[in-house]
Amino acid sequence: MNVNKKKSILITGCSTGIGRCLAEGLRDSGFHVIASCRSQEDVSTLSDSGLDAILLDVRDSGSIVRGVEKALSLCNGKLYGLINNAGYGQPGAVEDLSRSTLREQFETNVFGAQELTNLVLPAMREQNQGRIIQISSILGVICLKFRGAYNASKSALEALTDTMRLELADTNIKCCLIEPGPITSDFRKNALLYYEQNVIRDRSPFKQTYERLESRLNQQRPSRFTLGPEAVLEVVLHALNNPKPKIRYPVTVPTKVMFQLKRLLPDQWMDRFLLRISNKE
Repeated sequence: MNVNKKKSILITGCSTGIGRCLAEGLRDSGFHVIASCRSQEDVSTLSDSGLDAILLDVRDSGSIVRGVEKALSLCNGKLYGLINNAGYGQPGAVEDLSRSTLREQFETNVFGAQELTNLVLPAMREQNQGRIIQISSILGVICLKFRGAYNASKSALEALTDTMRLELADTNIKCCLIEPGPITSDFRKNALLYYEQNVIRDRSPFKQTYERLESRLNQQRPSRFTLGPEAVLEVVLHALNNPKPKIRYPVTVPTKVMFQLKRLLPDQWMDRFLLRISNKE
């Protein structure tokens, strides 16, 4: 099929995990996929697999601008969808995180995603159609201990997306939030790297807790309710194809349960429940 007749989708963070699954799955479902990542080596790997791949680092405004220009040239300016998937989780107690560490979490998970979104919206407005799909998290809905930076970044992403949805209500551009729970990926491995870079365990009042955290992050065994990234692909396909997509797509049993509990339980009861979960990990 000619690329011009396919709907073009730009995806960030496609080197591994959810992003790679989305890139390959959407391509196999008939979309023209423009897969992006921040290293040239990963771009080459994606290109070798038959994908249109571009360099795009959401932490760098210049890279975002160049990436959008390249993406629009690959689809002749007709970009239908953007999937903001690039991101990571910074572990650590809030009081142990420096201002620069918090800033880096937001640069990737929030500021870069929003800057990229703002740059592709003119093309979508010109067509009067498009889909902005944000890969958020259950931790954008509820908070767990020692994930404050990530909790905050995903909450901010959700708030910006909810606002954009209202601002774009008179267009045919839809904004959707995908909220996974545990998904098979390199998330824990990457989180351990950021923890080691940015948290000084021996200076913290949570030293003993961090020893358990390190053990958990080093575990390769998935938790009981972990699903493969194909579970995210399934709901993304619905969000792209349905003329009336859902505003939120909870993915995995824990996410769906948390949604219901947050609606039903008083705040103090919810806190007790979340403390119990956090203390078990």
